[in-house]
Amino acid sequence: MNVEWLHSLYTVLAFVTFVAIAFWAWSGRNRPGFDEAARLPLLDDESAARKVVAAGEGKS
Repeated sequence: MNVEWLHSLYTVLAFVTFVAIAFWAWSGRNRPGFDEAARLPLLDDESAARKVVAAGEGKS
């Protein structure tokens, strides 16, 4: 087992990992969670503040 073989193995493992992550990200069952995360920056700050206060985290 020489260094070139290890480099090749690392390249193949990195590619397989990339394909697995891409498949996970584009699979349909993750879409609702990703859609919710995409809307987070657009939420009204006041409604988010009300949720924090209602949860009891806004107490000083």
